[in-house]
Amino acid sequence: MKFSALILSLALLAGCSNGLRMDTSHPSINHDSRVQFVVLHYTSTSLERSLELLTRGPVSSHYLVGDTPPTIYKLVDENQRAWHAGESQWKGRTWLNSSSIGIEIVNKGFRDTPEGRVWYPYTEGQVQSVIALLKDISTRYQIDPRNIIGHSDIAPLRKLDPGPLFPWKRLADAGFGIWPNARAVAREQALYASNLPSITWFQQQLALLGYETPQTGELDVATRHVLAAFQMHFRPSRYDGTPDAESAAILKVLNTQKH
Repeated sequence: MKFSALILSLALLAGCSNGLRMDTSHPSINHDSRVQFVVLHYTSTSLERSLELLTRGPVSSHYLVGDTPPTIYKLVDENQRAWHAGESQWKGRTWLNSSSIGIEIVNKGFRDTPEGRVWYPYTEGQVQSVIALLKDISTRYQIDPRNIIGHSDIAPLRKLDPGPLFPWKRLADAGFGIWPNARAVAREQALYASNLPSITWFQQQLALLGYETPQTGELDVATRHVLAAFQMHFRPSRYDGTPDAESAAILKVLNTQKH
């Protein structure tokens, strides 16, 4: 009889523990969203293969933008971490899977030909879909325009996406991302044409913008990759990783203008 009573008491206690009560009348004002960055990618393959890889493979993203038609697929809940960024860094933050939303866009990337590398363009429908998606995400999470970036920006030594044909200026004109003021760049470029800054200056300015950049004072392989990623984003007409007056001017303007 005593044993039965003990079992009953334990069952009642277990029921109470499952109904944990909390006082929520003192919410803190000191918090922000997990989502601080949006990272844009291309898939390098077809829609069908993209869906297979992103839903059953070792990688994932929160959203996938198709090509024909440009359907937006939601693959991972925004409250969950998707595996799209890998080893990455931006503005001192590392492993950005934990703090970002990943958007993959169906695009084959590039093909190498005897005449050189040929990049695949994005469709107008895809661009409009990406802008609409960014508007929704940025409104809800108050994303800093400087934190809307490409995979090549956060992993310049190993990634090229979304590539030089991605319309970063058009996104920035819509309020999602940044772009340098053309007149300010022209003024600065004229000054740097006869007095190109040192490699140390380039490394410091790239790091200030957000890129993980060696601070060696030398134009090493890693610095060239970072500079090339920066050029692909902000000066896609030439992205060879070579320091020049126009790249210096764009860096200077981006680091001094508000957006």
